[in-house]
This record gives sequence, C-alpha cells and structure tokens, in this order.
Amino acid sequence: MKFNELKINLSIPAIAVILIVALLCTGCVDTKEVSEEKVLRVVFNEGPDTGGSLDPANGWTGWYVHQAGIYETLFYYDADMNLMPKLATGYKQLNDTEWEIQLRKDVTFHDGTKMDADAVLSSLNRVLDPSNSRSSEYSFIKDVQKTGNYTIVIETNGTCAPLISSLVDPIMSIVSPKAENLDNEPVGTGPFKFVSFEPGTSLELEKNPDYWGGEAKVDRVLIQYNKDSTARTMLIKSGDVDIARDPLQSEYSALKNNPDINVTSKETLRTYFLYVNGGKAPFNDTRVRQALSYAINRQEIVDTALEGVSGIPATGVFTNTMPWNANNRIKSYEYNPEKALELFEEAGITKGDDGKLYYNGNPFTVEIQTYTKRAALQPSAEVIASELEDIGITSKVTILESAALQENALAGTYDFSLSAWNTAPIGDPDYFLSTHFLSTGSYASGWLRYSNPQVDEWILEARNESDTEKRAELYDKVQEQIQEDAPVLPVFYANEIYALSSNVEGFVMYPNEYTIITKDIGFA
Repeated sequence: MKFNELKINLSIPAIAVILIVALLCTGCVDTKEVSEEKVLRVVFNEGPDTGGSLDPANGWTGWYVHQAGIYETLFYYDADMNLMPKLATGYKQLNDTEWEIQLRKDVTFHDGTKMDADAVLSSLNRVLDPSNSRSSEYSFIKDVQKTGNYTIVIETNGTCAPLISSLVDPIMSIVSPKAENLDNEPVGTGPFKFVSFEPGTSLELEKNPDYWGGEAKVDRVLIQYNKDSTARTMLIKSGDVDIARDPLQSEYSALKNNPDINVTSKETLRTYFLYVNGGKAPFNDTRVRQALSYAINRQEIVDTALEGVSGIPATGVFTNTMPWNANNRIKSYEYNPEKALELFEEAGITKGDDGKLYYNGNPFTVEIQTYTKRAALQPSAEVIASELEDIGITSKVTILESAALQENALAGTYDFSLSAWNTAPIGDPDYFLSTHFLSTGSYASGWLRYSNPQVDEWILEARNESDTEKRAELYDKVQEQIQEDAPVLPVFYANEIYALSSNVEGFVMYPNEYTIITKDIGFA
C-alpha cells in the first residue's frame, strides 16, 4: 500500500488556519471534559465549631463529618429508623455482658489502609479514654477485645440493652489508624474524601473512587456553613447552591411555587424545648413550671413563628417519629391561661391591679435566651415572650452565641433557654432520658437542676433490662413522671425542611439528621 499517491498542495496561510482550528477544537474538548465534572453545592446552618477540629471523637464534631459523608460507624439507622449494619456485617449477644461484632472485610480507608479489628479497636478506645470529654456517656463499656482479624467483642458493666445502638453515634466513627492529624486531615471510609476546610465557612470534598459501597454520583461536594437563614434561602433561590438546609419558614410557599426548586419536609427526632432553670426560685417550684407550660399556646407558635409548616405542637419529650414515645399515654399541657394563673397563685405569684404578675413584691420578670443558627428559634422565642406577657409576665428575648448560652446555663445564670435537641441520636430512649433526667446526667445536673430518685431508678432499671416490652413499660413511666414534674417544657416537634434544585435526585431525609450527603445524590 502506498501512502503518497494523493498529494495536496497547501499554502502557508492555509496551514496556519488549520492549526488554529485544531487548537481551538482541542480547547473545546478540554472545556467539555471540565464541564462534565459533577459538583454538588450545599449550604448547612451549622458546621464544626470545636476550634477548627475535624476529629469525629472531639465533642460533637462527628455529626458534621458524618453528614459530609467522610466517616462511617459500625451500625446506622435507615430512613425508617431501622437499625442496620454499616461497617459491621452483624452482631450476636454471647451472654448478659458480652457482644460479638463481625466486621466487613472489603473496606479500605481513604489513605489505602485496610479496615480491620485493630482499626476498630483503636477508634473505639479513643472515645473510651477518660481524657475524652464524652467518655462518661460510654461508661457502661468495660472492655473491647479483638477476637479475630474481623471480629471484636465488647464487654459491658452489667446488662446494657442500648449497647449496639450506642455505636451509631458519629463519635464512634471508625478512623484510619495511620492518620497523623485527624484534626486537620480526616481519614475515614465514607463515599467522600476530605480536600479542604475553612472553619465556620466551608468544607470541600471529592468522591472516594474505592468506596466499598459503590461509586458516588457526584465528583465533588462543596459545603458552605451559614447561620443566617435568610442568606441560605437566597442562595437556593439564586441557584448558587443545589441544596439548602433549614430555609426561612416565611419563604416556604414561595419556594414550593418555584418551578426550579423542590421542597421536602419530614418530621424528625428533634424537639424544641424551653429549658427551665430549676435551681433558681421560683422555677424550682413544680407548680410554677406547670403554670408556664399551661401559659404557652403551642399551636399559635406553630401557626405564627413556623408559618404552619416546620413543626407540630409537642406533647412529651419524644416526637411521634420516635418508636419509644408515650405521647398517647401522657397528659398534654393544653393552652389554659386560667389554669396557669391558679397554679401561679398557689406558688405565691399573684396578679396586681395593673394586670401584671408579681413575685415577692416585684414584677415577675423572665428572660428567654436562645440562638440563631436554627431558623425557628428566634421567632418562636418572641411568640412565647408575647404569650407570657399576655398572662402578666414581663418577658424579654436575648439572642446569644451557642457557647455563651451554654456557659450561662451551666453557671445557672439564666431563666429559660429555648433550644433544639435531637432526642434519639442513637435511636434508643436511654441517651436523652439519661442525660436530661437521670440525676447524674449532664443536662439534669448542669442545665435543669433536676433530680427525682424514682425516675433515676426507672432509667437505670430500663438500661439493664433486655426484654423490650419491659423496657417500654419503664420508659412510659419515666415519660409520665417527667411530664408531671415539668423540668423542661416541650414546645414543638420539628419538621426538617430542605430546598433542592429541581435537577437534584437521590436525596433522602434521615430522621437522625447526621446522614445527609450520601453516594446516591446526583443530578438528573
């Protein structure tokens, strides 16, 4: 075969034109390749606030790095609150105090290290170490041993029914044992790998090409953190983000009617509470706390502050989504200002000729402290203050940073604090009930100054009870008693709201709130 039979004579200018066109075409191909990168842009209302640390074993940081898809735990709860294996394949209870957990064999960390029993032991022991600020929450664990390359046994101090559920908390995320700087360079097993982080501002991720659970549908994830709900709403309306968490309630209808935006809402495990300083008179009187609960019109708060869309009036501490709730058994504090005034008078808080309530000869004055990173907090606090004013209580609302609010609560220098709490982060009632109503619990002793020996007995008995029905009976008793004691006032159950660009697909809302960015989110 001859290649020189066809001859074409080209001038120098013609050759130059061809070369320019070729270069332009090459540029077009490169541009197309870049444009095909799939980038998911997200704005959240809060992010890691532990001095810039991204270590999941540092305080509550695990929630945020788990939300981002960097880390995973041995077990997790699916969207219907079913307990499922994640980095574990299963478990079995060997006896009253020992639990065997089998691990996946096909998992590697982002740095290429194999996940095995040694890695799991190292991760769990970081949390159990007494130097960890949350180690007391796992004081029921006596020991963790490796019994095979992919098998561990956890021994508890006595029977501990919530053991497996406790491993769901993101603080128990499994980290690479070879990672040298987990504060600044997180190394997990999740579908997305760490790229960069600006404390309080942003987190950048790239997909993990070796993810054991299958390939992620986007190449990169850019997460912004913005406490301003107005700003988050504007970002989704302008198309600058693809997903916005917790937009303004007042914009709900406008977002629903926008053809370029899909709005999704779901009741979660989060309850908004009015924390009461039970260590300060007159709030240390049960009658006063009950009167305050009768003075709150929860339906008005939902209709006014929440625009009727982002919550429902609360009965007890647990939402209706929580399988262990006793809301059909306990007494609800329906709005009843007459009953409130009766209880106030019994407690020595009486109405003057000016229509105001007085305590010890002075106007009964209260302060509601709250923070802003959740859109519902400030307007709800303002409605509550207005309702208390209607009954004769001089009220004011103070907006603080979360750290300052917590500092005041622990110091006992507050009246009320309106706060939002995920009441079942591990899917088991023990966690919230123990922290808030067991005398030694961090919130019972630190925020509420609440102690009831009978409640203590029921909580501890339920923790050590393996029979589910018997546990449920004990937790029903606890919920009935704390409803009567009113150490904290449930206000409403949250409906989590997300606004998404209309081309986003595969997004699922999980009630526990710390599973958000998954491998299945992509673009249509």
